[in-house]
Amino acid sequence: MKRTLEVQWEDPLALAETGRKLSGIEFLRAIRDGKLPHPPICALLNYRLVEVDPGHAVFEGTPGEQHYNPIGVVHGGIAMTLLDSAMGCAVQTRMPAGGGYTTLEAKTNLVRAVSASTGKLRAIGKVLHVGKRMATAESRLEDLEGKLYAHATTTCLVL
Repeated sequence: MKRTLEVQWEDPLALAETGRKLSGIEFLRAIRDGKLPHPPICALLNYRLVEVDPGHAVFEGTPGEQHYNPIGVVHGGIAMTLLDSAMGCAVQTRMPAGGGYTTLEAKTNLVRAVSASTGKLRAIGKVLHVGKRMATAESRLEDLEGKLYAHATTTCLVL
């Protein structure tokens, strides 16, 4: 039986333009609080920013069968995306208005399979270091009981 999924989002370029006028933490808190829309990838992959503090960001998402790969489990790219979002946004909390970063490299370890029956997952990102030109962060992907599914580290170029 065919299944369908409808996805709706708001203009991502308008969101980015607004974001450049706010500090990183102000921008992310406005998204978390619903004053600004989540970026389109959140609608597409079914996850949301739920916590933002200096050097800290948490996303929650519920994997579904629309995320499955050919071997019948959620594609590892979903875990990687959640982890990357948490790490990147943790770094973004430390950026001034008009400042930014880009991911230079990321390393992910997938330690447990994810399926539609896994339930809600939390990607918890934490800054390790922010300098003038480089930032590093780490993230853990856990279920609501704290069971680890994946973890990652990143190096970001501060722009």
